[in-house]
Amino acid sequence: MSEQVWIAGVGMTRFARHDGRGVPDLAAEAVREALADAGLERRHVEAAFFGNTTQGALQGQLMVGGQIALRGMGFERIPMYNVENACATGASALHLAADQVRAGAVDIALAVGSEKMNVADRDRTMAVFEGAYDVSDPAGLTASLTALGGEVDDAHAGRRSVFMDIYAAMARAHMRRFGTTQRQFAAVSAKNHRHSVHNPRAQHRKDFTVDEVLAARALSFPLTVPMCAPVTDGAAAVVVCGQRGLRRLVGRGRSVRVLANVAGTGVVRAQDAWEQHISGLLAGRAYERAGVGPQDIDVAELHDATAFGEIQQCELLGLCEPGAGGAAAEAGETALGGRIPVNPSGGLEAKGHPLGATGLAQVYELVQQLRGEAGVRQVSGARVALAENSGGFYGGEEAVAAITVLGA
Repeated sequence: MSEQVWIAGVGMTRFARHDGRGVPDLAAEAVREALADAGLERRHVEAAFFGNTTQGALQGQLMVGGQIALRGMGFERIPMYNVENACATGASALHLAADQVRAGAVDIALAVGSEKMNVADRDRTMAVFEGAYDVSDPAGLTASLTALGGEVDDAHAGRRSVFMDIYAAMARAHMRRFGTTQRQFAAVSAKNHRHSVHNPRAQHRKDFTVDEVLAARALSFPLTVPMCAPVTDGAAAVVVCGQRGLRRLVGRGRSVRVLANVAGTGVVRAQDAWEQHISGLLAGRAYERAGVGPQDIDVAELHDATAFGEIQQCELLGLCEPGAGGAAAEAGETALGGRIPVNPSGGLEAKGHPLGATGLAQVYELVQQLRGEAGVRQVSGARVALAENSGGFYGGEEAVAAITVLGA
């Protein structure tokens, strides 16, 4: 029988532009907070999984980044694994840590993600995203985007990563199929920025109206700047333990149960085969393992690298009907106080998106929610929470997705 898995402690830095700080320094802050939150010491950790996506390209640390960051803060002898899975890196590190505990290999494991993405040459940062699709087939990317979103003249649009073009093409496909409007994307963005005002660790804490989002600088249609995640530095960490590890905790009553964690890749499919999208396929598996359904989810943190991403994932995960995500956001159903609050942290659009830390930061927020410790952002009576973290692009959809279901 496999071990039950618990999240014993969480920590994260503020997500921001951290001039003068590097990947190891940011990681250390998050790890120290996670250990203190769990009531554990460094010596209790038996394995570590370190998530990072950009350090090789931006700082030249092509290998052993985790060993350098973690041994530098005093971790010794334990196995350390470096994890890269595009924007789903943080969730992947957590899933590997949880699997190690579930298998009984260790009692306590650490997952940490840390990124330093703001460097002097912004073009180098933007170039990092070019490595998250099949670089051997750039014509294939162009063909996929044209098939999804048609040909668009966006020569006038501002500087952006290629993933804003990818999300924009997917958004236009959604608009064409379901009648989703740009104003509905703006409603998602305004909602998440409103949530972020109450999150002291968010990169942006400015309230926007729907009209202000629409009037902001255009990127690739239908996206404007507030609809898109910023370039962010930051780190987050999660301490995972099994039953034996749980007995070591002083504050074990604050631990949160991992009901399910699943990850996967897509299938060969037609671009319009919505029912075969990677997140939809994984959602069924996650709900089955967790013993819950979408109707049981009280709060969710979804991968809104753009506002469209939140609408798409709400539908694929069954939190609303296909094609109804935009209307749900416009009606306030996904806001705090609504039927299913989504991204109370502010989401990637406002909280920030340091790629390797993002999935763990989602879990940080949900653990706070399930403990009843989220303050003004608290979802009343939250008992079951879901995080979806995805990244890369392949075959007309995300190259990887990861779903985590947590229970109080």
